[in-house]
Amino acid sequence: RRKIGVGDEPLVLSVGRIQAHKGLDVAIDMLRYLPDEVAAGSGPPALMVVGGPSGTDGSLEIELLHQHARTIGVADRVTFVPPQPHDQLVHYYRAADLLVMPSRSESFGLVAAEAQASGLPVVASRVGGLPYVVGSSVSGLLIDNHDPRSFAAASTAILDHPDFRRNLSKGAIEHATRFSWSATANRLIDLYNGIAGRS
Repeated sequence: RRKIGVGDEPLVLSVGRIQAHKGLDVAIDMLRYLPDEVAAGSGPPALMVVGGPSGTDGSLEIELLHQHARTIGVADRVTFVPPQPHDQLVHYYRAADLLVMPSRSESFGLVAAEAQASGLPVVASRVGGLPYVVGSSVSGLLIDNHDPRSFAAASTAILDHPDFRRNLSKGAIEHATRFSWSATANRLIDLYNGIAGRS
């Protein structure tokens, strides 16, 4: 936490490109519905967004997110951090209490896999590849909608229940081994062997 400049406040992390389909408006809105005090830290939970604008509307999206945070009164609890190299990004994963991914669409969900490998539980939308990457109630929680109240309820369940958070953290590390290079190579070899066996 000292490395990334945060104190002992409960820290919710979001990592990745800043685009509208990533649902960061939901993550910001969620702060309104989190309790002012949870077991994970001292004071109201904060959101840290690590990433930069992407696509033609990326810069506009950042400005809209800043404006939204100011409008709903949580701007003092939202921090935007520029993209980080992987050897530094791990410090953010290890410092945070949970990762939130309220994506409206997602291909694989590499960020979720990386976070879990660092022992960070994930609260994510049940879209795209995220249900494959995040083990529901094993390494995190999956949400069926994009309602900030639903994300807040799931996040509170993790932030305010230390035993549950510890179990998810342990499960996250174990679940992430499915996406190691060796596991991926073994699946690819099995696939090729299956194809070769049919010919």
